[in-house]
Parts: sequence; structure tokens; C-alpha cells
Amino acid sequence: MISYIVPTRNRPDELARTLACIGRLAEHDPRNSEYEPAEVIVVDNGSSFVPMLDERLANGVRTRMVILDGNRGAAARNIGASKAHPDSEWLVMLDDDSHPVDGRFVSSLQRAPADVGVVSADIHLPAQNRREDGGLPEVFVGCGAAIRRDLFEALGGYDASFEYYAEEYDLSARVIAAGFRVLFDPQFRVDHHKSATGRDMNRIVSLLVRNGSWVMQRYAPDADRRVQLREVRRRCRLIAELEGALDGYARGLLETRRSVRTQNRSPLARAHFDRFTGLWHAREALRRAHEDRAFGTAAIVARGKNAWVVERALAELGVEVVAPHQAEVLVIGTMSPGPMLDALGRLDGHGRVIAPWAGATRTSRRA
Repeated sequence: MISYIVPTRNRPDELARTLACIGRLAEHDPRNSEYEPAEVIVVDNGSSFVPMLDERLANGVRTRMVILDGNRGAAARNIGASKAHPDSEWLVMLDDDSHPVDGRFVSSLQRAPADVGVVSADIHLPAQNRREDGGLPEVFVGCGAAIRRDLFEALGGYDASFEYYAEEYDLSARVIAAGFRVLFDPQFRVDHHKSATGRDMNRIVSLLVRNGSWVMQRYAPDADRRVQLREVRRRCRLIAELEGALDGYARGLLETRRSVRTQNRSPLARAHFDRFTGLWHAREALRRAHEDRAFGTAAIVARGKNAWVVERALAELGVEVVAPHQAEVLVIGTMSPGPMLDALGRLDGHGRVIAPWAGATRTSRRA
């Protein structure tokens, strides 16, 4: 059984669209020979007007509403999960403005290997004709992911102190430390309509700085901690400049300085941390590409999140980074699945292009 967990706040139209899309999934219709029972738990995060729900969706899926007295942020997902049916095995995390495009992912969940703790979606932004920016090969994005219910409960769910933003990084680190994998599944396609309602970019950037710093303070090995904290600040500064949210960045820095040393250190083992940052995945993908057809020079293109991972993996192979017109190959310079896949599509026909993650190559071949 699957439980869809959908927090909402003052976005009734977006919520209605998400519920209608879940209601069209044939895999949850009892008349389907491959029927998979499901429920939807909507958690209202202190809306001005609580939305009304039909008791059942068009395919028969039951809905339930949990009403909170205020905005609990990511903790709303924990509350929703605690109300899941006893038979539920998977918690599918959505936002009120995101939904699965179809139900092919249901069979993927049924077949998931025992060591897969989270199945992350291929998340698209239809209005922008591109994919979602966030995440890493083993860090899921919260508006489209399925988490084993027993693992979620064993780990204590999301850390409520994060409020929202980067809480998935914290949970992904704990999933990896517990001996499980986060698996990207291209059959799990989610559209995120990304409503502007309720999005204060100064507040978002402030939380990104603080929460990203908390994650690295908690989980980076001793030798990496300071470097990773600087990388969080650098990347958040770029986001702040792009979004016109420098005031939020400044507030985030102040809050980080006040709180970062209060975070309990739980450094990941080196092998786990390399998976968490994507370094292990980049090493494997680039090594295989090099073994398949050796190259001595590469240009890093479409730089984005954790470009340093790509730089390090190439350096370890002894590959010189040069300008594109001098390079034997182009290597995509981001470890975020969405931007990596988009870059692969854009660069088709531009010579030999290598993605620093095997999952991107497999996904592009299926497209």
C-alpha cells in the first residue's frame, strides 16, 4: 500500500489539481488487475481557509485531512506519515503543487531492492520547460520521492528544526548512514508546477544558508567540514544574487554563526560521504567513460551544484581541464540530476559529452 503525504497552505487550486492527478492513476483503481491500494493524507499547515476534500478521488483512493494550528514546515510531513494506514509500505512525498504524471512508478516500488530506502523522481517544471534544480544522485527532492515507511519511522522522519529547505539532505544523509540507498527512477515522473504563492526568496535563501551549513556541520568528515561550509556559503551567495535576496543571505549568515556549533556532529564514513556528495558516482561514471575510450583533456560545461566533485574526479584520472575548443570531451559540471539530464539533451550533437553519473546516461538512453 502507498500513502501520499501532501502538506498544503493557502493553495487550494494547486491542491485540487494535485488530487485530481492522483485520482487519475489507474494503478490505484480496484478494477485494475495490477491494483495497488493507496490513500492520500493532506496536512493543512495553518491555511487561512481549510480546503474541502472529497472522501474519495475519481479512482476510489480515500483522502484524509489533518489540520494543524500553524505552519509546521517539514514537520507536517512527519505528522502526515504518523497517520498512515498500518498496511502502508511506502510514503510518497509530494508538495501541493506537484504530482505524478502517471503510475508507472508503482511497479518500480513493488520491485525495489531491499537496500533501496528512497526512490527519487525525475521532476519536471512544465511552465519552464526544464527539470527541477535540486538534489544529488543520492539526495532526493522533497516534492517527488517515495520513502520506505518503516525506514522513515526508524530514522525519526524529517528534522523539524530545519522548518523547510535542505531537510531532504539531512534525511538522505541518515538514510545512507543506515545502510540504504537513494535510487533515482526515471519512470517516477513528477510535474512540479511551482506556485509562486507563499515563496519569500529572502526567507528561502536565509534557510538555505543556515540549513545547508547545519547539514555539513553534522555529516562532513573532519577533513572536509570547513571546505564544505565555505561551499555552502558560496553557492547560497550565488542564489541570493540571482534572486535579488541578499538581505536573506545576510540574515542566514547571522543565524548560521549563532547556531552552527550547536549541531551535534555525526560525521559520515568516508565512503558514505562520497556517495552523499556525488563524488563516488562521478568517479565511477568518469572512470568507465575513460576505460571505454581514453581521453586526456576535458572541458567542464553547464556548471552547477557540486561542480567541485567533477573537477576532483577528473583530476584523479589525470585529465587536464581545458577550454571547450581544446577539449577531447565535454563533461557536464553539475551533480544535480535534473540539470545534468537537461544539459545532456541540450548538448546532443556537440561531440562526445560525458555525464558524471551513470543514472543520467541510463535515463537519456531511455528517452
